Amino acid sequence: MRPSKDLVGKPVISIDDGRFVGNVKDIYVDPELNWLVGIHLGTEGLLRRKALLIPREAVVVFGVDAVLVKNADVVQDNRELDAADKWLRLDDLQGRHVDTPGGTKVGDVGDVLLDQDARVVGLKLNKVHVEGPIAADRTILRAAVLDTGSEDGVLTIDLARAERTAGVSGDAAEA
Repeated sequence: MRPSKDLVGKPVISIDDGRFVGNVKDIYVDPELNWLVGIHLGTEGLLRRKALLIPREAVVVFGVDAVLVKNADVVQDNRELDAADKWLRLDDLQGRHVDTPGGTKVGDVGDVLLDQDARVVGLKLNKVHVEGPIAADRTILRAAVLDTGSEDGVLTIDLARAERTAGVSGDAAEA
């Protein structure tokens, strides 16, 4: 598992000509928190601001030192991508409250954890309001998430399942 924050600041390089495309400023995930769906490179324009995005399909490798993309032409603005308005920026996800169906406050989202294929396998908590395995590990695996909070802004988890899988790698927890 790799925190998505490890990608922020990494250079984006085109593999067809080795050109520097930009630096990762943030990432986008789908509203159901299953996949990293895009990379945010920043904004441009004074009056008509547009976000510069790279869709996940254009990324070849999320490397240790850089993100490699197919070519320099993969950068699009948010108005060119039909699905971009449905994407959730990590910056907007951070701080989202996490609770149980009964209303027990568990913590606040700090980051998403990704596997090598950019699949969301868990959440790293910024603040923790409960004691036990979750407090020790500060991690909740995606399998314990019941509701992503796309409607009400509060992420709901199965606390018992989250505690059983705390400290376990993503692959082992899904078995």
